[in-house]
Amino acid sequence: MHLIVVRLWILLAGLLFTSAALAASESVNKTLRIAYVEFPPITYQASDGRPAGSFIELTRKIAVEAGYEPEFLFLPISRVYLYLRNGRIDVWPGSANVPALNGEVLETWVTPLATQLSAWYLEGTEPLTHFDQLQGKTVITIGGYTYGGLLYWLEAEGSIDVTQAPNYRAALEMLKLGRGRYLFGHRDPVVETLTMPRDEKIRESAIRLRNLTWLFSLANPRAAILREEFDDAYTRLAEKGEVPPIRNLGESFVIPGFPEQYR
Repeated sequence: MHLIVVRLWILLAGLLFTSAALAASESVNKTLRIAYVEFPPITYQASDGRPAGSFIELTRKIAVEAGYEPEFLFLPISRVYLYLRNGRIDVWPGSANVPALNGEVLETWVTPLATQLSAWYLEGTEPLTHFDQLQGKTVITIGGYTYGGLLYWLEAEGSIDVTQAPNYRAALEMLKLGRGRYLFGHRDPVVETLTMPRDEKIRESAIRLRNLTWLFSLANPRAAILREEFDDAYTRLAEKGEVPPIRNLGESFVIPGFPEQYR
């Protein structure tokens, strides 16, 4: 009888230990490591060091709805790509269809936002309506951006000169000084920066509209589950009117002559 009691206690202790371990594991798994980059006003690091931006707030809301505690990590874009490949982050709220991440991530089918890449130029300059117009011209780019890989194509084109600015304000001043014919910049941050004298002489040609989505690292064995949970969470909140309506994936375009491999 005594032996039976001992065995029952051992079994009970084992069950309690297993339950505690599973609970601890579930608790750990509820933290979601989310990368973000400097891309105001969509994602950026505020002056107090906290993550901010429209896509950050949306990501936070979806993560909580899906049952996770978001942990945001501010990273340069090259580190985001690396950490998605090796699994040091779980998800990145960023651009869909990044060539460098083919086979490395799973994207949600929900695309809540879009971002437009534009060519900015001075009044009196010919609008950019075809990529062939870049031949023999100087293009100003922003340091730290690859434009979904497009930067590599620009740099490889022998007849296109590429110069770099550290930020959008510096890039706009370079444009006004004639140090480039066109500035490649995303519409939202450029519009926010157009506040200085003579900025009203700057014009815009649309280059590409890209969908924004959530990209989950395939190095995480739960990537497919996480994606489904995010899609479901977004759908629930959209039905209640708490997030923007689900966008039509057809809402995308590129300028004629845009390199096929970076569309």
